[in-house]
Amino acid sequence: MKAVVMRETGGPEVLSLEEIEAPSMTSETQVMVRIEAAGINPIDTKLRSRGVFVEEGLPSVLGCDGAGVVVKVGRDVTQFRPGDEVWYCNGGMGGLQGNYAEFTVLDESVCCRKPVSIDFAHAAAAPLVLITAWEALFGRARLTNEKTLLVHAGAGGVGHVAIQLAKQAGVRVLTTVSTPEKRSFVTSLGADEAIMYRENNFVDEVLRLTDGIGADVVLDTVGGEVFRESIYATSHYGDLVTLLDPGLDVDWKEARNRNLRISFTLMLTPMLRSLPQARANQAAILSDCAEMIDNGSLKVSISECLPLAQAARAHRIIEEGHAQGKLILEM
Repeated sequence: MKAVVMRETGGPEVLSLEEIEAPSMTSETQVMVRIEAAGINPIDTKLRSRGVFVEEGLPSVLGCDGAGVVVKVGRDVTQFRPGDEVWYCNGGMGGLQGNYAEFTVLDESVCCRKPVSIDFAHAAAAPLVLITAWEALFGRARLTNEKTLLVHAGAGGVGHVAIQLAKQAGVRVLTTVSTPEKRSFVTSLGADEAIMYRENNFVDEVLRLTDGIGADVVLDTVGGEVFRESIYATSHYGDLVTLLDPGLDVDWKEARNRNLRISFTLMLTPMLRSLPQARANQAAILSDCAEMIDNGSLKVSISECLPLAQAARAHRIIEEGHAQGKLILEM
């Protein structure tokens, strides 16, 4: 089968299209999937440049998100049969094969039926960002209605679905964007206020929009200085959830004085630490999101679809930053 292989760390040029052996099923609860599309996430570019999570994990095929058609099932599989269309988040971190490839094998417990109303490209764009946003908002921050949420980078992959999930929960949503086009995009998704962070200090704007109180929940998808400043935009006894490592230079005094609850979300943890129940819970999240997508209350935005052979170009686009929606590889 054709696959994009990473044999060493480095720039996008280390990704090469090669012919490799197709994976084989090793368990009777596994399914084999012909991949139609693979999502590209920022974590892919970090693994490519810094190294995969698994020791001696190279060569490796990257890509956590995939969507395709089941072509073979093990004898103990009960949920799927050949011909079923599925989506999932599996592999791509070293060791376990990712989805920049034509075929993959995965356990049926982490596989879900694809929403019927969208194509494979949109389905492949969704799993990691949907699970990340859901776990951050409802698992870590315990977000409920009548709260105020600040989502950083609302036009990004996680941001644009977090806005929609929060609005369905009855939450007032503030978000940060960089351009008028992205402001129009996030407001079309339901954001109540879009803060142009290049023109206005987002902390000042959040305090102005909340009568000096701050947001009950802040979702940091950027890290660094944005995380540090977000402490001042979070209300007393509020929640600040980050997807990234805050670093060593955080002054925690103000967070402590505000009695903030600081949380971390890494949706890859169940796969990295082999936590089967947590992985099953994530599959349940995808099933719930599939219903939302099919009833029209949740949409996933794609910025561009590229052929598998252009994986390196896709990585370059992501590393330029400020992408609106997701990038997809189509097989």
